Amino acid sequence: MTMQADQALVREHLSNLGAPEELSAEKKAELTARIKQLLKEQDAVLVAHYYCSHEIQALAEETGGCVADSLEMARFGANHDAKTLVVAGVKFMGETSKILSPEKRVLMPTLEATCSLDLGCPVDEFSAFCDQHPDRTVVVYANTSAAVKARADWVVTSSIALQVVEHLKDKGEKIIWAPDKHLGGYVQNKTGADMILWDSACIVHEEFKAKGVLDLKKVYPDAAVLVHPESPAAVVEIADVVGSTSQLINAAKEMDNQTFIVATDRGIFYKMQQLCPEKTFLEAPTAGSGATCRSCAHCPWMAMNELESLVHVLETGDQEVFVDAELGEKAMRPLTRMLQFTAAK
Repeated sequence: MTMQADQALVREHLSNLGAPEELSAEKKAELTARIKQLLKEQDAVLVAHYYCSHEIQALAEETGGCVADSLEMARFGANHDAKTLVVAGVKFMGETSKILSPEKRVLMPTLEATCSLDLGCPVDEFSAFCDQHPDRTVVVYANTSAAVKARADWVVTSSIALQVVEHLKDKGEKIIWAPDKHLGGYVQNKTGADMILWDSACIVHEEFKAKGVLDLKKVYPDAAVLVHPESPAAVVEIADVVGSTSQLINAAKEMDNQTFIVATDRGIFYKMQQLCPEKTFLEAPTAGSGATCRSCAHCPWMAMNELESLVHVLETGDQEVFVDAELGEKAMRPLTRMLQFTAAK
């Protein structure tokens, strides 16, 4: 799939999304209390991504759940005793939870919450691409469908991509990388590995602009620039720290700087501000009104994880995640390889 086709498909999906309704403080409190009750009654645990709303992240923490990146979400859900996992994130995260915990019921606030990287890597086209390069090891980012994972040799998250590719390079392996071209280019540049990159990108990170960051840096000269490697290379090049969501949070906590310019989804500010209440966090500038994304610096699909939809799914059992058993077994192999690799580190 070309990048142009990828963006056209994303725009079609975004055009169908309505703006989330702003709730009153009283309504939020009412919904939160109901969700807590339902989680307890149903032996369920809430697992939320850093890019979800602050209310969803706080609720996960208050109920003994987990707020994390996709790797830690997968680990937490697989190791937790709850019979039901409620995954607040995007669809590939729910699929991953179901693959790792096939005996558990996995619910999501909405199955419509997808990801531009997932949309940009359809399994039939990707499989044909892999078939053209049978001598290469297939490494796919976690932001892909279960079907694409099943076609892969390795699954990685941004927190372990460098280490896995370095490991494969040391073994003399050549790599197919999918789907994020910016993260793939970053890994290729850092490791020197022989990589063929699939052509897709995240609609949020794609919009961060180096000029805007440099202009903001002039206003805040002492600010450190924190960048997720899904961002374009020009933005990565001016970063003080490049890393996954969890790595950027740790950097904000450990660095002496009092101000940070952050080039990733602004949902991450909840955890950064929680851990560093005395520090200031600024959104890295995007392309603004000319951008592909409707809500720059925040994923519109992550925004679909709402308190009202959480109540609905817990009351009705709708939005349950299912993964074909045979497909799940195939996808389990590269996912297990990923978890074993991180456990050995």
